[in-house]
Amino acid sequence: MTHVLSAVAWPYANGPRHIGHVAGFGVPSDVFSRYMRMAGHDVLMVSGTDEHGTPILVQAEQEGLSPQGLADRYNRVIAEDLQGLGLSYDLFTRTTTANHHAVVQEMFRTVHRNGYMVARKGMGAISPSTGRTLPDRYVEGTCPICGYDGARGDQCDNCGNQLDPIELKNPRSRINGETPVFVETEHFYLDLPAVADALGSWLQARGETGRWRPNVLNFSKNLLEDMKPRAMTRDIDWGIPVPLAGWEENPAKRLYVWFDAVIGYLSASVEWARRSGDDDAWRAWWTDPSAESYYFMGKDNITFHSQIWPAELLAYDGRGARGGAPGTFGNLNLPTEVVASEFLTMEGKQFSSSRGVVIYVRDVLARYQPDALRYFISAAGPENNDSDFTWQEFATRATSELVAGWGNLVNRTASLIAKNVGEIPAAGELTDADRALLDTTRAGFGAVGDLIEHHRQRAGLGEAMRVVGEVNRYLTEQEPWKIKNSDPDRMRTVLHVTAQAVSDCRTLLSPYLPHSAQKVHEAFGGTGTVSPLPELREVTDLDDGRPYPILTGDYRRGGGDGATLSAWGSSPVVPGTPVAAPTPIFTKLDVAAVVEEELGRLRQ
Repeated sequence: MTHVLSAVAWPYANGPRHIGHVAGFGVPSDVFSRYMRMAGHDVLMVSGTDEHGTPILVQAEQEGLSPQGLADRYNRVIAEDLQGLGLSYDLFTRTTTANHHAVVQEMFRTVHRNGYMVARKGMGAISPSTGRTLPDRYVEGTCPICGYDGARGDQCDNCGNQLDPIELKNPRSRINGETPVFVETEHFYLDLPAVADALGSWLQARGETGRWRPNVLNFSKNLLEDMKPRAMTRDIDWGIPVPLAGWEENPAKRLYVWFDAVIGYLSASVEWARRSGDDDAWRAWWTDPSAESYYFMGKDNITFHSQIWPAELLAYDGRGARGGAPGTFGNLNLPTEVVASEFLTMEGKQFSSSRGVVIYVRDVLARYQPDALRYFISAAGPENNDSDFTWQEFATRATSELVAGWGNLVNRTASLIAKNVGEIPAAGELTDADRALLDTTRAGFGAVGDLIEHHRQRAGLGEAMRVVGEVNRYLTEQEPWKIKNSDPDRMRTVLHVTAQAVSDCRTLLSPYLPHSAQKVHEAFGGTGTVSPLPELREVTDLDDGRPYPILTGDYRRGGGDGATLSAWGSSPVVPGTPVAAPTPIFTKLDVAAVVEEELGRLRQ
């Protein structure tokens, strides 16, 4: 058993999340985490809502709320959506907790004490109409290096170079299009050049494992070519105070939202441990060198997870050119792998809430089964290339693959058993065809598991559905309904073998389709929870008593509350288990009607 940290990107709490977001960070991280738990690893899956920074202020003003009020609203909306999608967080929390503030400030103090956080003056972008600092990502213009007109103030997505907003040609605010004013201000800068060698060595070692996606590794290595100090404080009154004398009392200076957001992986782990009753439990995932950590996000966040966050960890541990010693947390593990997905578009266009090119997670879940969305993301999502969500493909896959393939197999197998036997029958002597099918389903565990573990989830789902196809073919060829009178013993054997194969397929698909996995288990007389789902729990802040919701759950093998999480492997079906006439697992969609209705919504 290995301790595995599943560190999931923090959705920003300035509005509900659309399906493009969960295609990048949500479903891929959950498929991986569910599989790793089933394979026997001790997984800690953590995240929360990112609630600091200028965009929160802007949206709060538009909605007539305080920044905290806005964060409270969308923290709950996002948590409810992720629960509905079935994402199995051990803890989904938020960055406005007292615990998070304390962990972030400890990280900053130690990085500063080790000499990697240096105060210096620079030019900051200010909105002339509001007087507020514009975040680097909210300044857009022409890249001075490659000429791309759409570069952001922190980096150019076209050439990958790190930038400062003042370097952009024809800079403009992404909030309102106005030209920013640049004024001199003093900030603390993270001395990235001082940890450049250590970062390079780490990336080199990561590349030698052969595990990282080539696009992520190459992009990360390119960042090493132009390392320069990066500001980690901002002129803003919403955020975490700078924990140093002379700065902490300044109401207009706060830590940069991207300095504190990535520390959330650590602070959420600490909060989880404190809520578990063992304050030091988090250390098994963070300070044990044998533990592994996987970070899930969209490709626009690679910089912060393969450069900024590792640099913060190295500086905290004193592993850069300036030396130093770790703080109270001890030596912290660097990421094992940064798992970044490409972008999902919608009907050929980039997602844009302002232009109405959007479908929010909660709207999909209100009209369709959550596993239908999970299936589409897993089968056609932006794993290694940008991909496009269309209502035509969504409805077609749900109908022709989920319903006609997997759902039909489950339904007709359970119906045949219920009608002809009433319980899972015992097997007689097996034929070569029987043994070949069971060999196929058992072999699926090694093939699908290896693909998921190496973040090739599309291929893993394809392999699982190929096995489903083999079971369907076996049942069609054996025709047990034709021999129920002439050879009832053979009919029972075929139904037993098919029930076993369906059970195996249910386990293979469980990481992808947790809601329906539980329904399939129950359709064949199973009891207890084999596919645990997250719980939305109301809690109070551990340090200041403020209430807020979290996502959590017990997903362990043999966990509490009757949970008996399936192991990753074939589990023998039990002859004599009653099987009743089933109800359909999946809802068949009228493809043409879905397309017409949903495209009509987009036009409106």
